[in-house]
Amino acid sequence: MQEPAFSIGIEEEYLLVDLDSMALAQAPEGLMEACAAELESQVSPEFLQCQIEIGTKVCADINEAREDLKRLRSTVARCAKAYNLAPIAASCHPFGDWKHQHHTNKDRYNALQDALGGVVRRMLICGMHVHVGLDDDALRADLMGQMAYFLPHLLAMSTSSPFWQGQDTGLASYRISVFDNLPRTGLPPTFDNWSEYERSVQVLVDLGVIEDSSKIWWDLRPSHSFPTLETRIMDVQPRLEDTLTLAAINQCLMRMLWRLRVRNQRWRRYDPFLISENRWRAQRYGVSDGLIDFGRGEIVPMAELTEELIALVEEDAGILRCYRELEHSREIVTKGNATTRQRAVSAEAKAAGKDGDGQMQAVVSHLVEAFHDGL
Repeated sequence: MQEPAFSIGIEEEYLLVDLDSMALAQAPEGLMEACAAELESQVSPEFLQCQIEIGTKVCADINEAREDLKRLRSTVARCAKAYNLAPIAASCHPFGDWKHQHHTNKDRYNALQDALGGVVRRMLICGMHVHVGLDDDALRADLMGQMAYFLPHLLAMSTSSPFWQGQDTGLASYRISVFDNLPRTGLPPTFDNWSEYERSVQVLVDLGVIEDSSKIWWDLRPSHSFPTLETRIMDVQPRLEDTLTLAAINQCLMRMLWRLRVRNQRWRRYDPFLISENRWRAQRYGVSDGLIDFGRGEIVPMAELTEELIALVEEDAGILRCYRELEHSREIVTKGNATTRQRAVSAEAKAAGKDGDGQMQAVVSHLVEAFHDGL
């Protein structure tokens, strides 16, 4: 069997904040025009006017993705600064209020508002999506069912949304709680083959419920627009290197699963009911607590799971030339991820005598700085 390209593409959604107040700000028309003049179709508005979305080109490897993502982040930050604004890459604004936001007046977003009603108004959240190139539908269907096992691991490392409307939610990823209110979200169902997946989607298309599979928002899905598997479970990352590490892990895991396939092996598929328990643990605790290892029948700390993951895909990381990024996952787990850092900044501001508003402003200021790390 010919090896797939395992090309990579990264999409990120950012929030725009005012540099004086650190509050959410709407994207001026001139800002979007300035970004589009340099980045063309790689930048676009999002559902809410305080959001902006970027997408890398199809990249052969993680090093190419790094350069493209650096260019995209740098351009958006530079264009925003001209309007006294800054982008942040966190899945929830620490003190923003969805009731004060307005959706972008475009046909697709107006249709989304009509279709989903009040549920979609609360979507003051941002995510990151990683596409891995698999130009074979049967392979996409096969790997999707096996890859689902690792989705909680990716969520745990990526969590970046502990605060909501100025309060610590007690969750590492509050974004997941908001997003799960939409239909056709959560873990992907288990399909035995591509035809079964297509038949299921076609039922909803024939009924006129959705126009195509792009309106299916599972944590992992075959992309409607590209020959890829698209991982969507992750919170967006304040820091560039953390984004690249998560993207590299996605790429390595899919190559590992392909490698098993060509050796007539496969990863065991567990019932979504069991995987969803790990999904909840990741959503609740991030990297501060463990996930269930169903084979061992015990809860295993994230640091140990990360070492097992690195060993599992070490061969693939060497071939894909992303071992440095893979190793960085150790730092995310042992030193803390984006949720850990935001809570530490809030605690430090509180110790310095700042009130609740001051603590949340300090967190946003930290996120503005983190956006520029590595640029």
